[in-house]
Amino acid sequence: MPEEKKPTSGFRTVIGGQALIEGIMMMGPDKKSIVVRKPDGELEIKTEPRKLIKDRYPILGWPLIRGVVSFCQSMYTGVTALMYSAEFYPEEEASSEEPSKLEAWLDRRLGSEKAVAFITTLAVVLGVGFSVVLFILLPTLVSGGIARLLPAMPLWVRSVIEGVLRMALFLGYLILCSHMKEIHRVFSYHGAEHKSIFCYEKGLELTVENVRSQPKHHPRCGTSFLFVVIFVSILVSVLVFTPLQIENTFVRMGLHLLLLPVIVALTWELNRYVGGHDNLLCRIVRAPGMGIQRWTTFEPDDSMIEVGIAALKEVLPEKKGSDRW
Repeated sequence: MPEEKKPTSGFRTVIGGQALIEGIMMMGPDKKSIVVRKPDGELEIKTEPRKLIKDRYPILGWPLIRGVVSFCQSMYTGVTALMYSAEFYPEEEASSEEPSKLEAWLDRRLGSEKAVAFITTLAVVLGVGFSVVLFILLPTLVSGGIARLLPAMPLWVRSVIEGVLRMALFLGYLILCSHMKEIHRVFSYHGAEHKSIFCYEKGLELTVENVRSQPKHHPRCGTSFLFVVIFVSILVSVLVFTPLQIENTFVRMGLHLLLLPVIVALTWELNRYVGGHDNLLCRIVRAPGMGIQRWTTFEPDDSMIEVGIAALKEVLPEKKGSDRW
């Protein structure tokens, strides 16, 4: 056998992905690909050019603005891909049911494509709304109750309590999801996505054997972004609410909502910088997100790795190196 080719010096790619139901979506600089393992074992591959809103409206690509825009666009794209992958695994009960009155009405009024877009947008809004209530408003409400019991408690302590509650809810939610059988498989595909990207970044040939040996925790995972959002929100709460002496619970809730786009924008810029550098400070910032991946990223089997490789190959740029971070 010929000697295995040594990997070239590693680099950081902008290519990223998302685990789906029995599949993976990969996002390259120019293309987006969704690969799903169908019930019959064959791979369904859907690849299309990426359409970025900042290409039409350059102002949306400016620093601080681009973070919120990218977050919203990635949420919509992610939900759309998840719904697409779910179509290959319909529930047995749903397969024989007639469309609901709402679905039929939307189809008549908007047409099938616009109806899907509407439902996807609604799903994103509801998902974001659920997250805001659970991870932002609920901790604020609980900390307000604690403040009423302990009126002498400093405001900065109240902000820290809010942050701790937020973090506990977030971790509890991830741990609970990781124990669900269906979600566990999705998180295993998450591992296949990370391993495939690691293999590519190291310059190794994209084979099952090479990918299998790679780490499953990746420093530029979206999980780290969510963790840093919560951490930054704690800092902002302390720096804003304490000097202004804001004690009213409902006023604090409203300000949290107003500050959320600012927090997302700051966090996106921070993650962008941290993802492109490898100094001590960046490693410290990445460490908690890497730790959280123990609940969101599991070892994939070879069939999952094949899906990751197929999805990644579809979005590799024609010009080598044009996908550098």
